[in-house]
Amino acid sequence: MDIRDAIRQGTLLFDGAMGTYYAEGKEDPPEYCELANLQDPETILSIHREYIDAGSRAVKTNTFQANQAALGDWETAEKVIRRGYELACRASEERGVFVFADIGPVSGMEEETGAEYLRIADLFLSLGARQFLFETFSSGDFIRETAEHIKGKAPDAFILASFAVSPEGYTRQGISGEQLYSNFTADPNIDAVGFNCMSGPYHLLQFIRKLKRGDKPLSVMPNASYPTVLNNRTFYGNNASYFSTQMAEIVRQGAEIIGGCCGTTPEYIAKTAKRLQNGIRPDRETVTAEPAEIKVEEKILPPNRLLEKLRKGQTVIAVELDPPMDANIGPFMEGARQLKDAGADAITIADCPIARARVDSSMLACKLKRELGIEPLPHMTCRDRNINATKALLLGLSIEGIRNVLVVTGDPIPTASRDEIKSVYNFNSVLLAGYITTLGKEGTFAAPFHISGALNVNAVHFDSQLDRAKRKMDSGIAMFLTQPVLTKQALENLQQAREALPGAKILGGIIPIVSHRNALFMNSEISGIVVSDGIIRLYEDADRERGSQLAVALSTAIAEKIRSHVDGYYLITPFKRVDIIGSIIGDIRSGAKAAVDIDAIW
Repeated sequence: MDIRDAIRQGTLLFDGAMGTYYAEGKEDPPEYCELANLQDPETILSIHREYIDAGSRAVKTNTFQANQAALGDWETAEKVIRRGYELACRASEERGVFVFADIGPVSGMEEETGAEYLRIADLFLSLGARQFLFETFSSGDFIRETAEHIKGKAPDAFILASFAVSPEGYTRQGISGEQLYSNFTADPNIDAVGFNCMSGPYHLLQFIRKLKRGDKPLSVMPNASYPTVLNNRTFYGNNASYFSTQMAEIVRQGAEIIGGCCGTTPEYIAKTAKRLQNGIRPDRETVTAEPAEIKVEEKILPPNRLLEKLRKGQTVIAVELDPPMDANIGPFMEGARQLKDAGADAITIADCPIARARVDSSMLACKLKRELGIEPLPHMTCRDRNINATKALLLGLSIEGIRNVLVVTGDPIPTASRDEIKSVYNFNSVLLAGYITTLGKEGTFAAPFHISGALNVNAVHFDSQLDRAKRKMDSGIAMFLTQPVLTKQALENLQQAREALPGAKILGGIIPIVSHRNALFMNSEISGIVVSDGIIRLYEDADRERGSQLAVALSTAIAEKIRSHVDGYYLITPFKRVDIIGSIIGDIRSGAKAAVDIDAIW
């Protein structure tokens, strides 16, 4: 029987977990249970048969992490896939059970990731696979391309794309499950769309109730429950009866494909199969799905003075002031007050730059807003927070009236500290911007955030920077703060950015150099900053007073030079010397003529 006919005739029941169930019976299970295809094939075969005996009409190959990135080399991955497909087919012989080639996310291969998916798909096709499951994905990256590739070689193939969403309906990359469902339901190469892992049955039930259903089968495969970790091992409670009850409700909501993920066992599947045998009547209506476009009703939004000034075409000046490394907040607040009095429109606050702990940028932003009334622009890195902490922080900022954020991927933790300090990186800046944008469209915040991003005008391959900037704009970034312009090449790149990024606001980066040593240090040790040889030579033998004078003169000259290519300026305070920044702001606001000829210097 064709898989499509089987789904039309009734609910297709998948098996449950392989990894957690296999680990239950082993004192020292391997890190990747896929290796058991080679090391312990009889147990894997037995588990497949247990699920089939329990009532499964579809089984997954034990190949979720069978890829070069996870297993170390393609030779091993290929052997695991071949044996995994063979074992699933042996278990299904003469049982009328469908075998799905199970493909999980591939991580850590960068440019080679797309090729790895195609290689895995081609191997499964050569083995005779015609049903494919892409499961536990956090985004649609590579699924579309791989599905198109599979359909090109096997038009009759059946492809199920399944995404892992939290109880709130977002993937680990902050992408809305509703958006993924809608977009993939509209994809002609995808035959079914669904959700698995991360959430238990109750929360996935609540989630699918909100979906605008399409005309393709919906798949739902929840975890057994939420786990407990004891002695570095993960345990799920035995609640098979509850699970089957919730799965019956999920079928009533219209799911045509169901099964289990982490923590589920043959007992869970057997009890669910029994409920299916007793008959469950779906109670949903089908509508044609369109790519998701979430709308919110009009509301009166709190003022965003920074955004208002940009929209009016007025010159904006944002000043970066480093947060303190201790609890002595007085000097920072006094510096911010002086900058406001000097004419700064916003204070930008770095989020633990160079991966060293400082006062939290978002908490400082709230303090600035409350006590000084100036618009803060807190930086938000992807390095230190997972999706839960990120959303919690954004909600807090929204409540405090913060309307602007700058998203950056974040400096990596120094190698020497990585044993003690761990990075998170659930996002990169593009994904984080998309997550914030989606939350805003859904009305999560009091008002949507105005999102800024970074643009490195000193990049050697600037075209790739522009491509990334365009992706950032697609994710909701509306303004770019550039790295400091201290070379003629940076100026040319800035001009190119203005032409290539229509609609984006750009604040040109300016950092005052205060000494010869300062110039050498920035040019040699600070990533993303390039100082021209002419500027470096200018500071030779300059004392502190002369260095300060040059800092103001050069910065004013650069501001004048880039004026036609920017919507404002991003001034970076050197060594907490707000007096220098104040002088530069004064020159910019007054239109003072620069005291040096920057063209003759760089």
